[in-house]
Amino acid sequence: MRKNYFTKTLIVLAVTSISCDDSVSDEFEEVNGKVAEKLVSSAIITSISDSSDKTTLFLEYDGDNRLSSVSNGEDTDRFIYSNGDLVNVTGQGDNLSIEEFYQSPYDAFEVGQIEEYDSNLNPSKLVFFQEIYENNTLRKVEYTAEITYDDAPNPYFFTLKSAGIIDVLDGIQLNFSMTPQASEIIKARKLLFKNNPSKVLYRDQNNKPIVEIDVDYVYDTDSYPVSATVKAVNFDENEESFYTATFTYLQ
Repeated sequence: MRKNYFTKTLIVLAVTSISCDDSVSDEFEEVNGKVAEKLVSSAIITSISDSSDKTTLFLEYDGDNRLSSVSNGEDTDRFIYSNGDLVNVTGQGDNLSIEEFYQSPYDAFEVGQIEEYDSNLNPSKLVFFQEIYENNTLRKVEYTAEITYDDAPNPYFFTLKSAGIIDVLDGIQLNFSMTPQASEIIKARKLLFKNNPSKVLYRDQNNKPIVEIDVDYVYDTDSYPVSATVKAVNFDENEESFYTATFTYLQ
C-alpha cells in the first residue's frame, strides 16, 4: 500500500548535513552561493516511445507560499501547519506526525549507506541491499549507486524549505552526547544533494554495470531546470529507454 510516497521521498531527499555546526541552509549556500528561491509547481516525465507512460506531480501552495499539497492526479498528500510550523502530512488515510520523526524509523529512510562524497559534499556513492529469492533461498545482494551532479543547485531545496521540512531537519541533533535521535533519520539527513544530480550508475555485487541513467537538462537563467531528456540503459537486457521531462515553478 502506498504510504505518503512522494512526501517521504521528499523527506529522504531533504536530509543533509555533514557538519555538526552548519545548518542545512548554511551548507546549501556554501556550495551554491545566493540563488533565486524558486518553488516547483509541476514536474512531468513522459516516455518518448509511449505517451501513456507518464508521471505527473502537481504542487500547490497557500497564501504564505507554504507547500499545501502534492498530487499525482490520483493521490494527494496535504501539509498541515500550526503556528507557522509543519505538524502533519496526511494522505491516503495515513498520518505522518512531525513528532514521529524523532521517535520511530520509517521504511523510506532505508536508503542505504553513504560510501563517498564529492567535493561539494554531495553523496556520490551509495551502497544498498536488494533481497533476491532464488533456489528457495532468500538472500541479500549488495549493489552500489554512483551519482554525479551538474554545477547547478538542487532545484527542490526551496520547495522543501517552504514546507518547513528543512527547519525540521535542522532540529536534528548530530551531537551524539546530547539527546539521541533515530539513527535512520541522522543517516537520511546526510543524503540531501546540494547540486542537481545528472547521472546515476548502478553496479551489482561484482561491480558490473547494470543500469545507467543520464539526464541532460536545459536550465533557465537562474540555473533551474525547465526541461530535460532522460536516457536509461539496462545493460542486462540490452535495452534503452528515453523520456522527456518538464518543470514549472510558482510565479
